Amino acid sequence: MLNEKTIATIKATAPVLAEHGETLTRHFYERMFVHNPEVAPYFNPAHQTAGKQQRALAGAIVAYANNIENLEVLSGAVELIAQKHASLLIKPEHYPIVGGNLLASIREVLGDAATDDILNAWAEAYGLLANILMKREAEIYSDNAKKPGGWEGFKTFRVVRKEKESNNITSFYLAPANGAPLAPFKAGQYITVRLPTLNGQTTMRNYSLSDSPNQDWYRISVKREQGMTAGTPEGYVSNLLHNSVEVGAEIEIAPPCGEFFFDADKDDGAQPLVLLAGGVGITPIMSIFKAALEVRPERKIILIHACLNEGVQPFQSTFDALTKVYKNVTVHYRYSDPATSGSQRTGNASTGFVDAAYLDSVLPDQDARFYFCGPQPFMVNVYGILTAREIPEDNLQFEFFGPREALEAA
Repeated sequence: MLNEKTIATIKATAPVLAEHGETLTRHFYERMFVHNPEVAPYFNPAHQTAGKQQRALAGAIVAYANNIENLEVLSGAVELIAQKHASLLIKPEHYPIVGGNLLASIREVLGDAATDDILNAWAEAYGLLANILMKREAEIYSDNAKKPGGWEGFKTFRVVRKEKESNNITSFYLAPANGAPLAPFKAGQYITVRLPTLNGQTTMRNYSLSDSPNQDWYRISVKREQGMTAGTPEGYVSNLLHNSVEVGAEIEIAPPCGEFFFDADKDDGAQPLVLLAGGVGITPIMSIFKAALEVRPERKIILIHACLNEGVQPFQSTFDALTKVYKNVTVHYRYSDPATSGSQRTGNASTGFVDAAYLDSVLPDQDARFYFCGPQPFMVNVYGILTAREIPEDNLQFEFFGPREALEAA
């Protein structure tokens, strides 16, 4: 535990860090990649270029400072970070690298304001958080290795099937190359793919598992990421998978991880299940959808998939087929682009955004359990609508793609 002086010092620095947080974290990453280039493969360059990683870290530092007296408040954030670290194989030897560069960055950015007392307090606070994370990550590594078919580290898988799902999303079906049993996972979790880079190193990406757990494969459904704005690179791994990885290819996979999942043991099925997805956020939602049906085929399920248009929409044929089998399942498609000339959207397909009025029209019952996933604007909007309806927090499960961003609207 931290002493009172350290706690007081950390809390006193919170406003300064809130003001200069993003400047600090940008400096931190730049510094670390220069002084410790060996950690670069653990980070997504696109998130760095867009500033997402920097903003996420800045928010996490401020939250830690503000809640230093009551770290239980941050238990959810700690679990998210620990799962992400375990998915990337972050180990105890990495923590001194991060800590050393973070403390040096505080001194270099804040200058004379970063007194020895402040730096010593943050060194102590960082050590406490590092120990909490390392303990939890060790548990995750151990649990993954003990599962039937489980392992630690990276394992070679073979692509046994490749299937185009839409204009920009392709599914890859993966099985252990050595024919070993497939380790179980929880619907909604993700795996890490590690691929070689042009400079002879490797890079890693997390991809949600998009099929139900009871299969003979892991399936990931990968969106081809294009550089949408000047200075934003296209997705290296997603384009490599789409263009160069064919059936029979072998790739390295880390065990399933993630704190966003459907927990059948804690969900008695008494309430309807509402699943909301924005764009490629449908991938973990598809896994949850299938798993929930397998556990309780009679349960009322409402799924809403928001996307740009029919051309980039995956899994529509699967959802349509399942609604014919399960009369308790309702699926809605919401497109933000106008319909193409000569086509109409009727029945469960409509044009517009997932706003409060739309949800009022398709969700007759607020007493439900909600799972939602998608890009930040979608998440901010959905979270705001549901909390305004006073849906209990325990009934809201959600996940962002990429670094977690604030749910509160700006």
